[in-house]
Amino acid sequence: MAEAVRATADRRVAWRPQPGPQQAMLACPVEDIFYGGARGGGKTDGLLGDWLAHAGRYGKEARGVFFRRTYPEIEEVERRAAVIFPLTGARLNVGKRTWIWDSGASLRMRYLQREEDAAHYQGHSNTWVGVDEITAWPTLSGLDKLRATLRSAAGIPCVLRASGNPGGPGHNQVKARYIDPAPPWHPFWDEEMKTWRVFIPSRMEHNLLLMQNDPNYWQRVEASASGRPDLIKAWRFGEWDIVAGGLLDDLFDPHRHIIEPFNIPASWKICRAFDWGSTHPFSVGWWAISDGTQAPNGKYYPRNSVIRIAEWYGWNNKANQGLKMLAIDVARGIVAREQQMGIADRVLPGPADAAMWAAENGVCIADDMVKGGAHFIQSDKSPGSRKTGAEAMRKYLAAARTFPPELPGMYIFNTCRQWIRTVPVIPRDPKNMDDADSDSEDH
Repeated sequence: MAEAVRATADRRVAWRPQPGPQQAMLACPVEDIFYGGARGGGKTDGLLGDWLAHAGRYGKEARGVFFRRTYPEIEEVERRAAVIFPLTGARLNVGKRTWIWDSGASLRMRYLQREEDAAHYQGHSNTWVGVDEITAWPTLSGLDKLRATLRSAAGIPCVLRASGNPGGPGHNQVKARYIDPAPPWHPFWDEEMKTWRVFIPSRMEHNLLLMQNDPNYWQRVEASASGRPDLIKAWRFGEWDIVAGGLLDDLFDPHRHIIEPFNIPASWKICRAFDWGSTHPFSVGWWAISDGTQAPNGKYYPRNSVIRIAEWYGWNNKANQGLKMLAIDVARGIVAREQQMGIADRVLPGPADAAMWAAENGVCIADDMVKGGAHFIQSDKSPGSRKTGAEAMRKYLAAARTFPPELPGMYIFNTCRQWIRTVPVIPRDPKNMDDADSDSEDH
C-alpha cells in the first residue's frame, strides 16, 4: 500500500514510495529487479509506482506491460491502479485494458497463463515489463521470451521489474535466479542472460502504512500458516530456504532422507524408473530395494525401503527444458551408464510413463527404447493414480523420519542432485491439493 492523496487543490500526490525497499527500487538503475519476500511488503504498489516513475521520466517513449498469470489475478492490480492512475491524469481504455497518459506513455494489463501465450507479444516493443507474483508461474521460460520485447528506438533504458513471495510453483526457479547468486541489495551479472540483476527484499515492517492502518495483519498471516514453522518463515519473514505449502515440504528432512552413497548388497534388488521427455526433461532413476539386511554403512533400512542410488536427468541446464534426444539414444545412454556403474546385470525393468506405449505416426517410444536395450513396465495411469503415488511417497518419507526406522522408508544418495533440486519443492496442484502440480518440474 502507498500514499495516494490530494495534496492541494491544484497539485496531487498520486503515489509516494515508502522509505526503504520501495524507495530503493525506484532509485535502482539495475535492469532486472526482483522485489519481494514476506506477505504485506507492498510489492504490487511498488511495481505500479516504479512504472509511474518510468513514465514520468520518459513520457511518450514509455511503453509498459504489466503481467499476472491470469486475468482474475490481474483484476486485483487493476482495482489498485484505478485508485492511483487517474490522479496522474491517466485514462483507461477499458476494451484494451490499457492506461494512457497525456504525455503519450501507455501501460497494458495482460495475462500470461502458459508459456505459449508469450508468442502473442513477440514483435512488440516495451521499455518496462512488470511481473507481479512471479512465483505463481511454474516455469520462467515464457517470461524469458518477453525479455526480447524490451527495446527502444529512442534509446531509453529498458527494464524488467518482478515481485513475489517464497513458495508457489516457481519458488525454486526464482530462488535460483535471484536469491542464490548474490546477497540481497548486491547487483550481479547473469552471464547466460546477459543482464544485471538484483534482489531487493521487503517485509511487512517496511510497509508502514499497512502496519499503521491494519496493525493486526501480521497475526492473520501467522494464523493462516496453521502453526507450521516453514510457512511462518516464508509468509511472515520472507525466508527462501523453505517451500511454502508444497506437496512434500512438511515431511522432507535432508538430515534423514539424504545419505552418503554405499555399495549395494548383492541380495538387494535394483530397478530403474523412467519419465519420458523431449521438449521437457526426461528422468531416469535407479533405485535399490532393501531386503532388510544391514547396509555396508552399518545402518539398517527396513525391508522394502527404497533408495535412489543414481540418476540421469535429460535437461539443458534450464529449468523444465529437455534435450530433445531420440528415444533410442536415451535407451543406449541408459545401458551405457548401467555398464559404467557395474550394475547392468542386476537392473530390473521398473515403471515408465504410460504415454511411451502410445503409437503416434507409426512411432512408439517404448518400442524404440527396447531397440536401444532398455525395457520398462507401463505405469498405472488410471484416474487417481497420481494421488495414490503421491500419498505412497509421503508415507515412505514419513517412515524415514523415525529413528530407528521401523517401516519401509525412502532415502536418496547425495549424488542425486536433480532429485534433491526438484522433488522437495514440488508444489501442490491448486485444483487438487492431494496431487502435485503437473505444470511444475515434476519429472
